[in-house]
Amino acid sequence: MTWAGLLIALLGALGYALGAALQQYEAVAGGASLKLVRRPRWVIGGVIGLTGASLHAVALSFAPLVAVQPISVATLVFAVPLAALMYGRRPYRAEILGSLAVAVGLVWLMLLVPAHNVVPHLTDGAALAFIGVIAAIALVSELVARRLRGPGKALLMSVGAGVVTASVSTFVRVVGGGMQGDWGRLLHWFTLVVPVLLVCAVVLLQRSYAIGYFGIAYAGVQVVDPVTSVLAGAILLGEPLPASPSTAVPALLAGALTIAGTITLGRLAPDHSRPVAVESIPVPPALTSASDRS
Repeated sequence: MTWAGLLIALLGALGYALGAALQQYEAVAGGASLKLVRRPRWVIGGVIGLTGASLHAVALSFAPLVAVQPISVATLVFAVPLAALMYGRRPYRAEILGSLAVAVGLVWLMLLVPAHNVVPHLTDGAALAFIGVIAAIALVSELVARRLRGPGKALLMSVGAGVVTASVSTFVRVVGGGMQGDWGRLLHWFTLVVPVLLVCAVVLLQRSYAIGYFGIAYAGVQVVDPVTSVLAGAILLGEPLPASPSTAVPALLAGALTIAGTITLGRLAPDHSRPVAVESIPVPPALTSASDRS
């Protein structure tokens, strides 16, 4: 059943990547507002992304968080080039190298986590505490991001989006993995909190995309989401983490590779849906006076 979950997760992650690229293009063009629902491309991207998220939810019913979450990271390699094609250009070499570094580093890091399928169980008190921590992180990220610009702002906002997205995966894992064939277990407030968190995650994602740095925003979410999910799985659901000292050095190398790739993506220029017209660029005074003398 675990392999079935992994295959479903891969299909869902590919759909999520395509949907994210479409929605980021429209978010840059129109801003992260309710007007996005009037843009057909954004709606199509949302449908594709929702389908991918639904497949991801199904995958979590068959396999644990620590096995499913790394699959979504690999789509960073596809999402960034797809976003570049949306702007009618080839992907920058730095985009490709940065995406590969983040994806390889994080998948490597996640593979160090032992896969062990346990039936998830979460108490009401632990669930409320978890939501409180997630809300606090998202709020702090939002407040700090307001003081920043450029890739730093996109990265901070993606942190908030990533932790909320991870909370959705965690509750989906608890609901889906804990059913054990009993559909009556869906009648729980955990089921109701999933769509609420999902809406919050979508809003935060669009706000991070609208800044224009898709590579850093998408990479930030893909890093924060699985790391938070794995920690939630280990702390709240009893899923194991690597305990052998021999995994420490590989984990450090994988983390360094992920950080290097994220920095590379953060140094890229932002994308804009409408290029600046050449005639609208003002001529510097020094050049104007030089041309007059000639």
